[in-house]
Amino acid sequence: MARISDLIARFALGLGGIGIVLIAFLDSSFIPLPGAVDASIVVLAARSTNLWIYYAMAATAGSMLGCYVLYALARKGGHAFLEKRFKERHVAKGLETFRRHGLLAIVVPAILPPPAPFKLFVLLAGVTAVPVRSFLVATFIGRAFRYGTLAYLAHRFGMDALRLVTGNLARVSLWLAVAVAVGGLVFVLWRRRRAS
Repeated sequence: MARISDLIARFALGLGGIGIVLIAFLDSSFIPLPGAVDASIVVLAARSTNLWIYYAMAATAGSMLGCYVLYALARKGGHAFLEKRFKERHVAKGLETFRRHGLLAIVVPAILPPPAPFKLFVLLAGVTAVPVRSFLVATFIGRAFRYGTLAYLAHRFGMDALRLVTGNLARVSLWLAVAVAVGGLVFVLWRRRRAS
């Protein structure tokens, strides 16, 4: 699978922004391509530093499209669709996380690198009939944050960003996800307090 992932990533690099849309779509929907989107963003943004925002948004758009396909299938197929793809205990744990944290259960995993189970939360959003607009906004926030950070690092540090990212992606993504979760929690508490 790693070899197929490499071939697709190389092909996509030749297409530029359209290629990033394609691999982000595939990775977020049916064909997992671990690290291919991240590496492609870094390589392209390091080559053309003035286009770093474009590459970040291309990856975000492709990922949102792929996530929407999974979301729509889960919404149509229901709980049975989910149970075919994941163990019951993972589904139960995911549903509990969804009930307790709402859309943060989409935003935070969208920032984290593999093996974070982002697709599980995408499918749970479909099964629990999260409104489409809310789902897309949460996906956009998480993916734009992740891919924007990667593209900015490539813009700032060039190809050195690839070594920086591959060596520290899990740690950096975890801290970013924690920061977003804390920020989201503060926002929710502030809204509740203001409403009462």
